[in-house]
Amino acid sequence: MTHKFQKIFGQDKAVIGMIHLQALPGTPKFAGDISQIIQKALDEAHMYQQAGIDALMIENMHDVPYTKNEVGHEISSLTAIIGYLIKQETELPLGIQILAGANKAALAAAKSAGADFIRAEGFVFGHLADEGYIDSQAAELLRYRKQIDAEDIAVFTDIKKKHSSHALTADLDIAEMAHAAEFFLSDGLIVTGMHTGDTADLNELKKVKTATNLPVLVGSGVNLDNVSEYLSIADALIIGSYFKKDNYWANDIEKDKVKFLMEKVHA
Repeated sequence: MTHKFQKIFGQDKAVIGMIHLQALPGTPKFAGDISQIIQKALDEAHMYQQAGIDALMIENMHDVPYTKNEVGHEISSLTAIIGYLIKQETELPLGIQILAGANKAALAAAKSAGADFIRAEGFVFGHLADEGYIDSQAAELLRYRKQIDAEDIAVFTDIKKKHSSHALTADLDIAEMAHAAEFFLSDGLIVTGMHTGDTADLNELKKVKTATNLPVLVGSGVNLDNVSEYLSIADALIIGSYFKKDNYWANDIEKDKVKFLMEKVHA
């Protein structure tokens, strides 16, 4: 367990609730009302907090189709504003992810927002995503973190990005990928399913947990039925789709689902 993980969450296990921001300015689905985007994110943050969530993460999931590795300032600046307000009003640990693989933008937003961690895709090795080829960003990202004096912000890294082909690295066991990410100074490793809402492979999760001393997070597919099994292995769970109506990421959060899951976790 890393010092950063303990400092951020203050406990050995954590459940992170996802806030999928409404489409941001300049993207095809942007509806033109920035105040509504901010208010909805704050409402969801308060709902999560009232239901007993341990931490929050915001993500620009409605910004389809995603750009690759970089976004405009209109995205990162509004993300930072929303993150800052959520952090001030809830005081919960907060993470930021900006799609797709826009890890420097996420880190900049996290620094400005006073957030605690980011989720980074494309940290080690390369892979073919639906946005195109995404290469390793570890060296550039961590140097940027040093330059902006953001070393207190943890970088939790996907080992195998969702919605991607990993044929180029098919000869590498996931444990080898975990070793590489640890060597390249990741603060925590995320194991995920193939698509949003898909369950993560338990065997892969066990391999990663055994192969590294880093915290290991599950990045998709957690629900009330499997939460105990995942939490018996992983250090943190990132949950989005299950907390939504009909278990679909784009729908509204159902507070009771969050509450019941958190009660089971605490029990």
